[in-house]
Amino acid sequence: MFSASILLQILACAIYNNWWPMLSALMYVLVPMPCLFFGGGSTQFLMSRDGGGWIDAAKFLTGASAVGSIAIPIILKHAHMIETGAMLIELVSFFIFICTVLCFHQAGLDDDW
Repeated sequence: MFSASILLQILACAIYNNWWPMLSALMYVLVPMPCLFFGGGSTQFLMSRDGGGWIDAAKFLTGASAVGSIAIPIILKHAHMIETGAMLIELVSFFIFICTVLCFHQAGLDDDW
């Protein structure tokens, strides 16, 4: 699923001969960084209500980078820098990426093997 997401990301750029949509791929790299730096590599703190300054900052940065992944193609389309088709392909790519992350997270929770 992750490979399909990256393939769609590249196709959105290659089909329309415009590489501006690759900016949202930068956000794909930034989404897991708060979990790695502030959460010790675990995503369990994202679901908890307790926290402190660093945990709240990690939750904010994770949410901001996730919203940025959706907002960048829409902003680029609004600025007439990319076509509508490229924007739609980017949004489908993000949806597949999120499904991949959720499946990976769920598989990490199932330690019944």
